[in-house]
Amino acid sequence: MYKKILIATDGSELAGKAVEHGVALAQTVGADVVVVTVTEMWSALDMSRETPKHAVQAIQSYEAHEAEHAHAILGAACALAKKAGVACEPSHIGDQRPAEGILQAAKMSEADLIVMATHGRRGVNRVLLGSQTNEVVTHSDIPVLVLR
Repeated sequence: MYKKILIATDGSELAGKAVEHGVALAQTVGADVVVVTVTEMWSALDMSRETPKHAVQAIQSYEAHEAEHAHAILGAACALAKKAGVACEPSHIGDQRPAEGILQAAKMSEADLIVMATHGRRGVNRVLLGSQTNEVVTHSDIPVLVLR
């Protein structure tokens, strides 16, 4: 049925449930997983807040922090997959909006299913679907399993 499942996560509690479900599904059907997290591009507003703090290399600091955070998120997800006996490939997409990065990762990995949560860290206040999840569902060429 599925050979490669892309699981999107931002490290939030809700996304963690999607990781658990995606790994369990992969284990059941004998699929491999690609776990992706997307780091958005730094914003001028964020960088302007750092200037008064004398953060001379604010952009480099931001990117290093985000890379470290992504590494932790992906490490935890792949550890869960390994424990379940599922092959896991981590993928960190930087400097993109989450939906674009998820769709790019799905295409690059040749995934045949995307698993993700209804909301990310920012979208908890949305009633139906988070905007990034909605964009993935709308633009994906492959099935998307959305978990509450």
